[in-house]
Amino acid sequence: MIEKQIIEDCKKNNRRAQEKLYEWCYVKLMPMCARYHRNDEDARHVLNIGFVKICKNLDKLGDAPFEAWVRRIIKNTIIDEFRKTKNYTQLVDFKETDRELEIKSVKVENSIWSKLETDILMGMLKRLPDASRKVFNLFVIDGYSHREIGEMLEMSEGTSKWHLSNARKLLKEMVLKLQKAEDKRMWANG
Repeated sequence: MIEKQIIEDCKKNNRRAQEKLYEWCYVKLMPMCARYHRNDEDARHVLNIGFVKICKNLDKLGDAPFEAWVRRIIKNTIIDEFRKTKNYTQLVDFKETDRELEIKSVKVENSIWSKLETDILMGMLKRLPDASRKVFNLFVIDGYSHREIGEMLEMSEGTSKWHLSNARKLLKEMVLKLQKAEDKRMWANG
């Protein structure tokens, strides 16, 4: 939890307080930024843009819980940056029904999931195409509906559903490759 005095000092442009606030934001918000970007440089770029917005708007904080408030600012910054840089060729409008977009679940032993560490999962997410990664994060992790995602990312609901389906398919392929590699390693060490 960030101290209220640090926030008050930041409102007065106190550089030391801003540095402490940035350190706190980096620890709390960088993982969120990293989920949406392929590399740390892009994630830091968005975090820095969001941090400037946080500092400029501290007077608007009011009684809101600080951490929830800054998370919303960062999430909106991630979406704004995506809108600025999105590749329209990736955003093909698909009109399939929900049924056609369903991904058949593949049995993956619980042991493989228990072995997946956060950095491995983050690495898998970073390998997804940008639009599919953002839709996956917004839908699966942040809990937005396809309608909401479509509005945020300026795409149709069908396109949002396609990107989610694509992300799931690609992640499933990555997990299966990981499982095969693990099986080979276990078989060789047998």
